[in-house]
Amino acid sequence: MTARTVLQAADITRALTRISHEILESNRGGSDLVILGIPTRGVELARRIAKILDGIEPGSGTVGSLDVTMYRDDLAGQPTRAPSPTQVPAGGIDGKTVVLVDDVLYSGRTIRAALDALGDHGRPKVVRLAVLVDRGHRELPIRADFVGKNLPTALDERIRVRLSETDGAEFVVIES
Repeated sequence: MTARTVLQAADITRALTRISHEILESNRGGSDLVILGIPTRGVELARRIAKILDGIEPGSGTVGSLDVTMYRDDLAGQPTRAPSPTQVPAGGIDGKTVVLVDDVLYSGRTIRAALDALGDHGRPKVVRLAVLVDRGHRELPIRADFVGKNLPTALDERIRVRLSETDGAEFVVIES
């Protein structure tokens, strides 16, 4: 197996900073923003985005997590994974702009599951999607609103995101 590094720590930070600015611009400020990360690495990315947003415009958005494990349509074919807790901020999501955050957008099935899970927690005004990497190969009509890096890949390749909080190192590689 060969691995090619496509993003280093500084590239990830730059991408998240750009995404944060784009979120504020599209929302016309930071009011009524809820940033929800999809476990595992989406939660860490959401926390980073929320911190950047707060640095740009104090009080911008609240952060939480949204577990989608039990909403997936591919549970039979996936390795068993213990559900993570869903943590919706105290103000809820009703009438808010919710930004779902994930590390890699691939088939779109995780995001479909996230939309189903979100419906069990309230009715947002609008839902946006932010991803660090969009690798293509969509199976569902889902598109990210904010993308750190588009990395077209072959079907037999895999994107691995490593973050210091969960992995002790920070980079993105394409493995083939």
